[in-house]
Formats: sequence, C-alpha cells, structure tokens
Amino acid sequence: MNPFAYLASSQIQEPIGTGGFLDPESIVNLFGVREGMNIADFGCGAGYFTVSLAEKTGPTGKVYAFDIQENALDNVRAKASAHYLNNIETVRTNLEVAGSSGLPDDSQSIVLLANILFQSSKKQEIIREARRIAVKNGEVIIIDWKNGTGGFGPPNDLRKDSEEIKKMTEREGLTFERTINAGQFHFGLIFKKP
Repeated sequence: MNPFAYLASSQIQEPIGTGGFLDPESIVNLFGVREGMNIADFGCGAGYFTVSLAEKTGPTGKVYAFDIQENALDNVRAKASAHYLNNIETVRTNLEVAGSSGLPDDSQSIVLLANILFQSSKKQEIIREARRIAVKNGEVIIIDWKNGTGGFGPPNDLRKDSEEIKKMTEREGLTFERTINAGQFHFGLIFKKP
C-alpha cells in the first residue's frame, strides 16, 4: 500500500521526493549513523531513507532495504545506481512473518521502520523481527503518521497513537530512549535493545 495513495495529486508538493511530508536527510542526521554500521530499512518504499543511510554508513557499512513490493525495490536499485552506492542490498519479503528478514540475530546497528506500521495489521510481529536482528545496544527507530493531521496521509483508523506504538515496542523488550522531530505529520521514536 502506498502511503501517499490517499492524497490528491493537487495536495502533493515534492521538494524532497516523499510527497513533501518527510525530509529523510534531516531525519537521518538525528540517528547517529556512523561509518561501517549495518542498517535494516523495513518497508523501504522508494528508498529515500535507504539512500541517505547508505551514504552515511559508507562503503564499509551495509544497508538492507526490505519491501514486499518488487517495484519499490526496483526504485531503490535505481537510486543506488544513480548515487553510485554499492552498499545497499534489496530484499523482497513479508516482514509480518517471523524470521522473514533472513538476517542473523543481533546483526544490525539500526533497524528503521518508517511508514510501515500503519499499513499492517501485524505491527507486533514486525516490531518483534526488528528487535530480533538489532544488536545489543542497537536502535529500533519508528517513524509513522500522527493522528489528526488534517486529512493528509492515510485515514486515522489506520494510524496508531505514538504512545500505543511505544507500549507495543516496549512489550518486545526494547527500551524507549527518546523522540525525534520527524516533521509536522509524523512522530519519531527511538528505542534501544538492552
């Protein structure tokens, strides 16, 4: 499901390629990405976060871009090529299934879930998979649509309040660290794996 499918084209202004609702470059700067990190981008979509993450982790790092839609992964591959990035691996999978990332336990410094949870009825399973692959002291970062943003984005019945997402994530044994500014229409939460 395309998170912007709910928007009339006249509402979209795309200065940065994500419908104008997120600024991936600015948001990624808040993550503390370092050279050589392994990072998983769950529900990568067209790869706007993926590319920024891959640039920051550099050639010694690796970004795994996961999506259920092959056309989204095609977009990621095209962007990686255009940016001369060889450290992105695309994987088509259903992240609602346990172990579906195919990555080893405790292998990723950061796991990003940006605009994926609102699309799924199996949010807990996706969060559980993110926790499984995060390294000890690694971060699980969740960015999703805020409730009540004036009709922009998906319908409110598909969204969860940030406090509800926080409780779901803490149930998986992750520790809430801090919020980040993900813009006017999204919340950002950073959790640590103890």
